[in-house]
Amino acid sequence: MKTRLLFLIGVSLVVLANAPAQDPAAVETTEPDNAPAATVAVDNVSDDSLILERLTKIFDAATKAGWLTDTNVTIDSGVVTLEGIADNEEHREWAANVARKTEDVVVVINEVEVAGEVDLESTKLVVHESLNRLWKDFLVRSPLIFTAIVIVALTALLAKAIGWSIYRLLDNRSLRHSLKDLVFQLTSIAVWIVGLLIATVVAFPGMTPSKALTVLGLGSVAIGFAFKDIFENFFAGILILWGYPFDRGDFISCDGLSGKVEQITVRNTMIRKLDGELAVVPNATLFKNNVDVLTSQPQRRVRVICGVAYSEDVDQSRQVITAAVQSCDSVQGKRTVEVFAKEFASSSINFEVAWWTGSKPIDIRRSRDEVVTAIKLALDHAGIEIPFPYRTLTFQNPEIPRQILAMTPPQATPQHSGQRQSEESPADADAPVED
Repeated sequence: MKTRLLFLIGVSLVVLANAPAQDPAAVETTEPDNAPAATVAVDNVSDDSLILERLTKIFDAATKAGWLTDTNVTIDSGVVTLEGIADNEEHREWAANVARKTEDVVVVINEVEVAGEVDLESTKLVVHESLNRLWKDFLVRSPLIFTAIVIVALTALLAKAIGWSIYRLLDNRSLRHSLKDLVFQLTSIAVWIVGLLIATVVAFPGMTPSKALTVLGLGSVAIGFAFKDIFENFFAGILILWGYPFDRGDFISCDGLSGKVEQITVRNTMIRKLDGELAVVPNATLFKNNVDVLTSQPQRRVRVICGVAYSEDVDQSRQVITAAVQSCDSVQGKRTVEVFAKEFASSSINFEVAWWTGSKPIDIRRSRDEVVTAIKLALDHAGIEIPFPYRTLTFQNPEIPRQILAMTPPQATPQHSGQRQSEESPADADAPVED
């Protein structure tokens, strides 16, 4: 962003420096081709035939020189009409001026057309002259341009030196990293602007600081419309660096993107995603959308759902789960562990288990893994069932399930575990078939 702004400023200064100054007194008012004569004579007027003869001889000579072809001149009461083809626009205007300056000609109607063929020789000559003129101008200005390049190089070194000096000075104060980054970047931009102004004045002697500021003022509207999104990100970056609730090192989530903030510039923010990828997010996106700062506090609450079978004691299950969660090392604030019976699910009574742990994503994943493992071991040790999803099939004819059971081989009977089979009571044989 900073490089683009400096490039736009430099281009604007160069354009203004190369613009030729116009003297108002030297500006001439051009008249249209068919403008009448300043004074129309009445007495002693030349005969139309004499004017026609004179113009015909002049244009015949121009035809021999290759300027004009198929020339036809007609005149009626001092009104001259020119027809034909000219090899270029300059010779077309020349023919009209010759007729206009002839004595007693009132007005000239120029219908001469420019030939459509390309004159390669003349084009090559024009290009050659332009390149020679450009090379001579470069040789004349080369010492100034070299000096300007040296000034730009010194500006780059000075911008870094001053920026880091101010950053180190602010390091001794208890300021946020983003605020120090903002001061560093704005200081560098200010040094670059001053350095480019000096280099432009040196390279183009006609340039003055007042003209440079004029260019910036006149071009600000056009540049603002052309680079609206860039300036939007620039000002959003300044506001984020100045007083936004997240800083470098924070974990944030915005518009489906989660990661660690690695760097904040005046144009975009670098976010290292949880899978290691680096995302470059425009500052306007962060400024306009909702941003969740995951590490604004040192602790975060984590929740999981745990279900027990309907046949188990709810109070006992709650005590076992609470003790299991409190035994985990990653759980912070043992008294804030909360276990509540939440709902009657299809196959179980669900408990909502909540506790506090570290705010970083890796802390949350590690704590959830430890808590889930501890709850599973504690429930198994207490003999409390964590049920599988059950499906009950009801038949209108009671003979159908008996036939199905009679046709099913004993070894093919689905069993979850040996312990579960041994705990089944004989009364379960008459229960509805469950899967």
